[in-house]
Amino acid sequence: MAGLERPLLLTQGDPAGIGPELTLQAWLQRDKKKLPPFAVLADPAHLELVAKALGWAVPIASVELSQVTSTFLNALPVLPLKASVSAQAGKPDAASAASVIESIETAVSLVRKGAASAVVTNPIAKHVLYDAGFRHPGHTEFLAALAAEDGNTYHPVMMLWSEELAVVPVTVHIPLATVPSALTTDLIVLTGRIVARELKDRFGIENPRLAIAGLNPHAGENGSMGSEDQAIIAPAVAALRADGIAVSGPLPADTMFHARARKGYDAALAMYHDQALIPIKTIAFDEGVNVTLGLPFVRTSPDHGTAFDIAGKGIARPDSLIAAIKLAAHLGSGTKSP
Repeated sequence: MAGLERPLLLTQGDPAGIGPELTLQAWLQRDKKKLPPFAVLADPAHLELVAKALGWAVPIASVELSQVTSTFLNALPVLPLKASVSAQAGKPDAASAASVIESIETAVSLVRKGAASAVVTNPIAKHVLYDAGFRHPGHTEFLAALAAEDGNTYHPVMMLWSEELAVVPVTVHIPLATVPSALTTDLIVLTGRIVARELKDRFGIENPRLAIAGLNPHAGENGSMGSEDQAIIAPAVAALRADGIAVSGPLPADTMFHARARKGYDAALAMYHDQALIPIKTIAFDEGVNVTLGLPFVRTSPDHGTAFDIAGKGIARPDSLIAAIKLAAHLGSGTKSP
């Protein structure tokens, strides 16, 4: 099958969060937003309860994968989970962990088998999974572990993408105080190589341009504001250039993200989480997409969390999930034109 003929798979996410209602909204906007066929791996009875509570007319259809495309026009296709879901909106419960994990594992398995084109993951709450014995640091690490079941080792890279800006944090979910010790030349080089390769292979950018941020104010000001920029980041930039990658840096982070500067690169590598996420959430708060690079399958996700505080109220905006679905369709189809 060609990529777009294979449906996308949405995971359930935490059923007490906003994932279920965002999925329902995405289906309701399928025509307006020109969305490709997708199915969600979830408990159909739970989705029916969510739709009923919100007063939304969303027919729910339990289907097999081969029926997704023909069903999508008239009903939301659901691939039923073995684990039932009893979660209530806004009330996270460790009892939901089995269904959350089953949904992710099944989606990845089907995509790896070629039966579906990509995985779009709804938000999970790691603390809920931890309470149930989950041992992975996070969602992305779990996906990398599932990918590694083929015997290979993968280094997942988180990219936050929008039409205006794409950013990659080199270090991710670690305390700010530990960033300098976690940051190494080898890690920056590995991350840069993966980003450049995937921008070319998946996004169709023939000669990707990378901009690499400095760690310290003014990129260290020649060492007067910290040594990391000269000792760690500059050698990584030189190594990437030696690979033939178009790269600039280390650059002062405070001047990298205005409109004129963004025209000079295809992706920016930031040294820590907030250095990357603050600019993209300022520029594209509702449309940003989390894309995992470095895996042998396409995975996108909305760029937000479970939002338990507003779950079940019908006010969560589906824009980021819709953008994630659209981007996954492009990347999973092989058209290389997001």
